[in-house]
Amino acid sequence: MAEHRFVLSGFGGQGLLFGGKVIAYAGLVEDRYLSWLPSYGPEMRGGTANCSVTLSDEPIGSPLVTDPTAVIAMNQPSVDKFGPTIVPGGVIVIDSALTNTPPDRDDIKVFMIPATEIAEKAGFKVLANMVCLGKLWKETGFCDEASLEPALRHAVPAKHADMIDKNLEALRLGMTL
Repeated sequence: MAEHRFVLSGFGGQGLLFGGKVIAYAGLVEDRYLSWLPSYGPEMRGGTANCSVTLSDEPIGSPLVTDPTAVIAMNQPSVDKFGPTIVPGGVIVIDSALTNTPPDRDDIKVFMIPATEIAEKAGFKVLANMVCLGKLWKETGFCDEASLEPALRHAVPAKHADMIDKNLEALRLGMTL
């Protein structure tokens, strides 16, 4: 499998650090090298939040992703900041329900999906992050599909165990887009 370098970015509270954990745990399930590096502003909710995640078959030199192969951007500041850094041939998944201006590039694959609207209509308003993660998986194949469920089950804290099935449903929904 190739090395995957991701940035998941948006506002705090959108679940992007959690989405990064799911990717990282998928790497653990597959016994791969991984790094997960969160970064967030001082605000608990509403401030900026992003994480860098790398999955590789080789040792990883730095946890900081400066040249992502793929990005999830759930707001315009994230598109503006990380869109230009994606390697040619890379992927960006944008929540078009929250922003509609993609990066001005023709050397990357841009997927505008109304993830927030899709999640709301499906009955899990707060899981747009999982819809985006499902689309990211579909476009990059960052792990075996069979690794996603155990990774997600490991990432969900015990106090939110009742949300596992909804997270899985949102993830699968994103995989169909």
